[in-house]
Amino acid sequence: MRIVSLLPSATELLFALGFDDEIVGVSHECDFPPLAKTKTSVVRSRLLKDDSPAEIDRLVREHVERGESIYAVDAQLLRELEPDLVVTQDLCHVCAATADELAAALTHLPYRPQILSLDPHDLGDVWRDILWLGEATGRRTRAQELVEHIGAHLGRIDLAVNSIARGRRPRVVLLEWLQPLYVGGHWVPEMIAFAGGVDALGKHKKPSFQVTLEEIVAAAPDAIFIAPCGYVAEQARDEYLSLTFPEQWHAISAVRDGHLYAFDANGYVSRPAGRLVTGIEAMAKALYPALEVRPKAESAFLHIQQGAPHRRTATAGSAGL
Repeated sequence: MRIVSLLPSATELLFALGFDDEIVGVSHECDFPPLAKTKTSVVRSRLLKDDSPAEIDRLVREHVERGESIYAVDAQLLRELEPDLVVTQDLCHVCAATADELAAALTHLPYRPQILSLDPHDLGDVWRDILWLGEATGRRTRAQELVEHIGAHLGRIDLAVNSIARGRRPRVVLLEWLQPLYVGGHWVPEMIAFAGGVDALGKHKKPSFQVTLEEIVAAAPDAIFIAPCGYVAEQARDEYLSLTFPEQWHAISAVRDGHLYAFDANGYVSRPAGRLVTGIEAMAKALYPALEVRPKAESAFLHIQQGAPHRRTATAGSAGL
């Protein structure tokens, strides 16, 4: 089987199912596992790498309003790769090439490959898509084992959080974009809940949406997670620190008390794949510092120091924030 994946999350899942050799084409953003970067890229972005976050937001809005994709599929390359299966999505036009963009490229092929569109709206959908991929590729058993492994790890996180959390669960705002401000949606509120918190603004199974600074202030978050889509933790931290906020922002308890964290959203929050479990574990560690987690979860986020004159040091048995 020859497979082309047009979105990073699907590429990640396909490698997890053992399709190292069968994957012949990917998108320009497929970078995990590292072997994905050795595959032929059949997608390019119409946006420039040097565009500012505000400019990216403006350009994306303009493309969407015109019904255009911000990505282009290379029809000639797709034809040369001769895929049997093409994996795509129709959930987010900012994340990957649209179904229309793919359809236009497929008209150049002398045959019709199998098309599988993954459109998860919550964690259950993400695990379902793993099973769906397994069915479509003849790796049902491998897919079931992966989902069972994810479920077992989620269970361990849940037990650990419940053993340490005391009283009111901390209110969390996760910012998926900073210029302008967007809060995460879809599976993000579930992730925060599994981590022992309460999403103060995001809506389960609904897309991310723009919010005002006043709405964040009114939500009174105990912690703020900075996780712009496509960013690693260092990028998220640096962009946040480059911004100037009004005095009311610094009066938010999360900011005042130093509970600001930058996340590797690119790997552990934005992509609907197995590593979301590590993202949940990282969120739990941010909310409950005494929690013991794997090194990969601990390295998935950074504590943002600015505005944190006194960072509380958690002790064993601490209830967290």
